[in-house]
Amino acid sequence: MATFTQTKKAGALTALALLTTLSFAAHADKLADIKAAGVVKVATFDANPPFGSVDAKTHDIVGYDVDFANALAKSLGVKLELVATNPANRIPLLQSGKVDLIVADITITPERAQVIDFSTPYFVTGQQFLVPADGKDSLDAYSRARIGAVKGTTGEQALHQRFPQSRVLAYDDIPLALTALRNGNVQAITQDSTILAGLLAEAPDKAKFKILPDLLSKEEIGVGVSKGETALLKAVNDELVKLEQNGEAAKIYDTWFGPQTKTPQPRSFKIEAK
Repeated sequence: MATFTQTKKAGALTALALLTTLSFAAHADKLADIKAAGVVKVATFDANPPFGSVDAKTHDIVGYDVDFANALAKSLGVKLELVATNPANRIPLLQSGKVDLIVADITITPERAQVIDFSTPYFVTGQQFLVPADGKDSLDAYSRARIGAVKGTTGEQALHQRFPQSRVLAYDDIPLALTALRNGNVQAITQDSTILAGLLAEAPDKAKFKILPDLLSKEEIGVGVSKGETALLKAVNDELVKLEQNGEAAKIYDTWFGPQTKTPQPRSFKIEAK
């Protein structure tokens, strides 16, 4: 016959096991949740061409990231729901459960990797400066300048590290930073080279500006996934590698960065399994 103490201990263990089960159930499997819901919610940009911007004719969000988001949704067998975001809101949207994935030109960094998981890189770029056409050609010439960056980006962090004596002004998105450059509020702005090329290509006064050739930093871009969602991360990685192997990744790249585009740039990377 069990004593009261044994019964109490057994009851405590049962309660603990139940709590553990409930905890796992609450955490669940995001991949299973997505498939059950029939939709994957993806955070992407709506003002950062060519990665994500609103098409003037269709009013849909289109871009390099959007094409990858569509491919991922198709591989999961679900519909795609895009959630427009800016750089500073990407990770909070994922952590709060408002989106399932980040496909928004997000650079893989050790700091970010502490709070979210990343796929294998599906794009590689670098940070550059956009300056007035009559500005100096050396990055170091702007070491004490007023420089515009986008809030929550690696460009903002890189500026503080490389040019600690510069004055960094942070903006919500790159079009606002360009406006600040036009108005003389900053002497340069920084962002991924491809985004700057797209921004300059669309600018009616593009002859007034130039992109400096030197890189502030090299950037590897990945898909953001919530911590611990190993099944979803594997599904994303498998599809990214498959897109490389079947040639679709190169086709998506050429759509947005090929010779016929406003932002031509040779593809110098391949998507590889981690």
